[in-house]
Amino acid sequence: MATRTFDSPPAGAPLMLKAALPAIPVVGKLPGIRHERGGLPDTTLVRRGVTTDPAHVARYREVCGFPLSPALPVTYPHLAAHTLHLTLMTDTSFPFTPMGAVHLRNRITQHRPIAPEETYDLSLRAAALTPHPKGQLVELLSEARVGDDLVWDESMTVFFRGSSGSGPEPTTPPLEGVEAPTGPVHWKLPGNLGRTYGAVSGDRNPIHLYPLTAKAFGFPRNIAHGMWTKAKCLAALSPRLPDAYTVTVEFKKPIVLPNTVVFGQEQQGDRMVFGVRGARKPVPHLVGTIEPH
Repeated sequence: MATRTFDSPPAGAPLMLKAALPAIPVVGKLPGIRHERGGLPDTTLVRRGVTTDPAHVARYREVCGFPLSPALPVTYPHLAAHTLHLTLMTDTSFPFTPMGAVHLRNRITQHRPIAPEETYDLSLRAAALTPHPKGQLVELLSEARVGDDLVWDESMTVFFRGSSGSGPEPTTPPLEGVEAPTGPVHWKLPGNLGRTYGAVSGDRNPIHLYPLTAKAFGFPRNIAHGMWTKAKCLAALSPRLPDAYTVTVEFKKPIVLPNTVVFGQEQQGDRMVFGVRGARKPVPHLVGTIEPH
């Protein structure tokens, strides 16, 4: 397995442009832009010496609702991995074009809290390619280590639509049969939420920014980031969370902005189940579980 090492984060703007080019007719078929078909690249991307800017994490807490804490929010290292995700998926050795990809599931394990002053190394690799009834799934695995200690890891399951390789999933989805609980907590989400979160996260996918840019990809208006929704749920639950746990979510129907949604949670033995539904129509937007690790 090859390794590419970065001592600073890859620049996001050029990567977003690189992600868009394959979707342009004719241009997308040119050498150097056209993505190869086949298996996943056998490459690990590593970013050394990741540090935390106190002002940036403060803005992230504000946007997502996390209270002040001596540890980083559990979803915060995902931001450091974002440009590694783009680097991997925009490489022509990756068998799918990034535009149109759907973040379907996300699992994060916090092995222990990460202090803001700690420096960690972050790695990313594409681990599995599996069928889905409407296309294929790719699992992207990230790990954060302080020295030799694994402190945080994430699995992103990304869906790519298409007839090639489609079929039943080989294993039961992790949250099969889990329903989003109903609850009394209403969140009123503004139309500019995608731009606000995109500014702090670096994820400026056009589907999240403006109604016009979202319509180009088949959405009636811009939609909320799934990872903002996950972070918002964990911010609401943060006083009750242990130091080490695994949080798994499945993103259901997108949240079209502006909107009002309802958050609910319930304890089921050692497992906490939570979710987000629509306020006017109780359609599920996110369902998740938290289990002590």
